[in-house]
Amino acid sequence: MNLYKDYDGGLGQSQIKLSDLRGKVVLINFWASWCIPCREEAPELEAAYRQYQDRGVVFLGVDWLDNEADAINYLKSFDITYANGPDIGTKIGPKYRISGVPETYIVDREGKIQFYKISPVKQAELAAVFERLLK
Repeated sequence: MNLYKDYDGGLGQSQIKLSDLRGKVVLINFWASWCIPCREEAPELEAAYRQYQDRGVVFLGVDWLDNEADAINYLKSFDITYANGPDIGTKIGPKYRISGVPETYIVDREGKIQFYKISPVKQAELAAVFERLLK
């Protein structure tokens, strides 16, 4: 996965490669500003990020089928501080076979998907997965 043009500068890079994050636990969340369930989970994701950012967990938000201005407003309105960028040309979504948004994946340190959900996630369920994978 190559995430381009990080909206918020979260990782200070213009391109983020999942392969460069090997050795870390990575959460990938597909979302869109027009998605009502995404709005429900946004505070939960940000809370989980703030809880685990210092423990080696990387969060990547992938904005799907959206426009940049709406996406940036969405990120600001929910005070999202982890790295987010657009799925330019919808090239990332098909690699994960997403069917809509929100969809969340958690990848372990070896690069294997250990969690997948096609609906809003809660901070507590993410914490349970992170605790298991960080042992």
